[in-house]
Amino acid sequence: MTTALITGATSGIGAAFARRSARDGRDVVLVARDAERLRRTATELHDRHGVEASVLAADLATDEGIASVEERLGDRRHPIDLLVNNAGFGHRGRYLEVPVEDELRMLKVHCEAVLRLTSAAAERMRERGRGGIVNVASVAAFLPRGTYGASKAWVVQFTQGAARDLGRSGVRLMALCPGFVRTEFHQRAGMAAGNVPGWMWLDADRVVDAAMEDLARGKSLSIPDPRYKALMGIARLAPRGLVGRASSTTGRFSPR
Repeated sequence: MTTALITGATSGIGAAFARRSARDGRDVVLVARDAERLRRTATELHDRHGVEASVLAADLATDEGIASVEERLGDRRHPIDLLVNNAGFGHRGRYLEVPVEDELRMLKVHCEAVLRLTSAAAERMRERGRGGIVNVASVAAFLPRGTYGASKAWVVQFTQGAARDLGRSGVRLMALCPGFVRTEFHQRAGMAAGNVPGWMWLDADRVVDAAMEDLARGKSLSIPDPRYKALMGIARLAPRGLVGRASSTTGRFSPR
């Protein structure tokens, strides 16, 4: 029996990864801040799929929280075969409207935690010669969208670079870049999403199914929808200023 560890596992894309992993017969380790919600999710997965579902309450905006997950990933007796770094959040407001302390907290979760947890998992996976790591980024990585977009661009570059370095180790790393997904993400950040066209919204379970297919194919980057693949292709070719203006008209919030 293989085991998946998923951060931000109680809602949205993280919960979809937990469901998919359990449905595939993997045991799961669920990581989030809300212990009670974690226990409810674990019980549901165990009862529905018959897998072992354990919980680890941790705040990845703190050193203690990151360290507790690093310790679990480093456990040789109970190895993790799939790591999904999904925990993340957005801020409402433009640059200088968001306190620097909140921006630094975002970088802690989106960058430092991803680096440390990926490193802890990859080290053990390389020893065994197998394993997979999915780092959830966003199409915002390809757009000028302040700290959020910059942090997700870091996730993409880091993941693809690490994937190349570990190319012959049996460890697969992939950055997942979804667009707008119907989750609690925008509600938690206090962001209105009413001006996002209906066709731009994605379903979390379908995003995860596409991501798992791409991981199995050995891709280091997954944009899990033809519409967003086309949009990001256009964004790469268009002048940066034009892309920035177009991005700003879609509301002061970020895809995911």
